[in-house]
Amino acid sequence: MEKIWRPRGNRPPVRHWRNLSVRWGASFLIFVFGDCELDLDRFELRRAGRLRPVEPQVFDLLAVLIRERHRVVPKEELLDTVWGNRFVSESALTSRVKAARQAIGDDGRSQRLIRTAHRRGYQFTASVQEAAQPEPGVGAAGASPALPTTTPRTPPSPQEIRFSTADDGTRLAYAISGAGPPLVKAANWLSHLAYDWESPVWRHWLAELSSRFRLIRYDERGCGLSDWDIGRFSFDDWVDDLEAVVDAAGLDRFPLLGISQGGPVAIAYAVRHPERVTHLVLFGAYAQGRRKSARTPDDLALAEAHVEIVRLGWGRPDPTYRQIFVARFLPEATQEQWRSFDELQRRSTSPENAWRFVDAFGNIDVTNLAPKVTAPTLIMCSRREPGNRFEQSRLLAALIPKSRLVPLDSSNHLLPERDPAWQHFLAEIDRFLLDGHP
Repeated sequence: MEKIWRPRGNRPPVRHWRNLSVRWGASFLIFVFGDCELDLDRFELRRAGRLRPVEPQVFDLLAVLIRERHRVVPKEELLDTVWGNRFVSESALTSRVKAARQAIGDDGRSQRLIRTAHRRGYQFTASVQEAAQPEPGVGAAGASPALPTTTPRTPPSPQEIRFSTADDGTRLAYAISGAGPPLVKAANWLSHLAYDWESPVWRHWLAELSSRFRLIRYDERGCGLSDWDIGRFSFDDWVDDLEAVVDAAGLDRFPLLGISQGGPVAIAYAVRHPERVTHLVLFGAYAQGRRKSARTPDDLALAEAHVEIVRLGWGRPDPTYRQIFVARFLPEATQEQWRSFDELQRRSTSPENAWRFVDAFGNIDVTNLAPKVTAPTLIMCSRREPGNRFEQSRLLAALIPKSRLVPLDSSNHLLPERDPAWQHFLAEIDRFLLDGHP
């Protein structure tokens, strides 16, 4: 039977490598070995001058092994440091070591860079130099031209929160932040205009997008600062709400961003108002909800169980039921990010509305609308996201004329800041919306 690694009881946890980072002046450390650079500040692995996207746990594993290269790092210490309090099997560590070797040009047979100490652990054996991160504006040596490194940006100006009213009288909260060309973000489940600025789930999204655009976003009905006590709750209402916010903000033509279930809403709006949407960006979106995409009785039963779990467990003090969604949205996140996502769930909507949201999501189907989209469309999705979300993005790419599908090397539905796929996402946004490339 395979050994399952658990937290080490009352023993103090191993300090995480990020807490051990050494600053040289105002610069973070870069480990240089062979033709590779491991940049602890930008959370990047570069090989032969090209960015090599790696999973967060693979990056953390490399950072620990390189920093502790003077010794064999025991398996238990690696598991405690990289996975924290999560229960994982030894095969999880083995697979991450294999991925780390592949990323830096090593393999289990030659073990030129990472040596296996049988039954003990692993040791990094290559020669390593330590370099300082260049000051902002100088640029890191060997940065990838294909996926440009994002330099620290000036913090965006505070957002301005306003309110508009839907046709049925529902009050909708929307916010404007940043400067530059407009970008409208269709609302998606689990948002709170005020809390999002401090939440690790959303704050890097808001900071980066607001540094590039005049970002207009809003809380959908039943969520965040918009009215929670509402009557109507349908897909058509969500499209109407987007229309109300855009009109209230006085926008004429603009690119539209749809994340998760905001994607189908954005598609419907783009079909309804082709003269207003200049570009359409879809991330982690889908054409069909769980009920509509079910292919077998078991698929449908699982979809109904998903809704029932929300109805019975969302409002309980014990976060166990809500963490089912945390694990699905952020499977590779840290414990802090899991806690932050659960707090976002708790703050953003009521248990009853959470159930109504999930129940309505299951019935979404824009397969007939998607072929009518005329705006240039960029579709992005994490390639290893649980469920069939990537297949749904492939379906959208097949349905929307002249759209482009970009797979991202991640398992996360919402990209954390230190997920390497986050930089890929930003690079594609810049290319599509700012550089004028299709």
